[in-house]
Amino acid sequence: MDSEAVKMLAVGMAAGLGLMGPALGLGLIGYATVQALGRNPEARPAILTSMILVAALTEAIGIYALIVSIILAMVA
Repeated sequence: MDSEAVKMLAVGMAAGLGLMGPALGLGLIGYATVQALGRNPEARPAILTSMILVAALTEAIGIYALIVSIILAMVA
């Protein structure tokens, strides 16, 4: 394999593995939110506010992984 193929393999692995965690995290956040709303619908504003905050922080980790993979693709 030449260096370009190894570089693209590294970029794909960095993006794939780096985005897998946030994807699973967002799924678990959504599942927990639906469970909480099913048990206590009156607490909807507090639950949704917390869900949006945690989802945004989880999504930030995925964006960092995407930025690292783009930098690897352009520089390395």
